[in-house]
This record gives sequence, structure tokens and C-alpha cells, in this order.
Amino acid sequence: MKFETSNKPLEIFSFSSLTDIVMLLLIFFLITSQFVVQTGVKVKLPGAQNNEQLIQSNLIITLTDKNRIYVGTKEVGIDALAGEILKTNPQFAKSNLIIRADKSVNIDMVIQVIDKAKGLGVDKFTIETKKITN
Repeated sequence: MKFETSNKPLEIFSFSSLTDIVMLLLIFFLITSQFVVQTGVKVKLPGAQNNEQLIQSNLIITLTDKNRIYVGTKEVGIDALAGEILKTNPQFAKSNLIIRADKSVNIDMVIQVIDKAKGLGVDKFTIETKKITN
């Protein structure tokens, strides 16, 4: 019995296996990417080993290393902070206030922000940190 072998290239190329690989890669990257809402203001967050997951909130205040205060992406002064909180989230009393403070920010500024929010009735605060891994 003699088998015939040929070294000729295939005339028809099947794209089905290539499509499967592309779909698997797409699914992999969608699952492994992080869907975290972050404001456009960059800060170096302090680290903590026992970091908890954040409760989603529309009320995010960012304090930068240059003592600037941002509600979302809008810069405000400490005196205008209460009014901007009211504009951003009318149901502020039920919200969790997330404070994203740079690790070089003075604690006095964080206390001032918390005091302004407490004056509006906000009673839940979260200071955002980054997870330190060993």
C-alpha cells in the first residue's frame, strides 16, 4: 500500500480557529481588567495591609499634595465645598463620602472636609487606601 504525500501549500485557509483565539483573548482581557471608577485627579494614596473593598459612591472628594480639593474632577475651595457637595449629590445624607487624600496631605485638611460633610448630614466616611502586598 503506497500513501501519497504532497508538499503543496493549502489552497483554502480556514479562519475559524483564528477567530476562536481572538474571542478567547477578548474575553480574557475583559474579565481580568479592573472596572474601578476613578476621578481624573492623580494622588499617591497611603497604603494599608487590611484594605477593604470600597462601597460605590458618587460622592468622591480628592485632596492633592498641593492642598487642592476636588469634588469629582471639579476644583473647589474649602468654603465652597458644602455647596458643591449639595450640587453633586442631592441625597448626600444617604451617601458614603469617599475621601481620596494624597499621603502627604495634612490631617487637618482631612478633618476640615469631614467637618463640612458632617454639617450637611453625611455620617458615613471612607478614606481610600491602596493595598500593600507582602
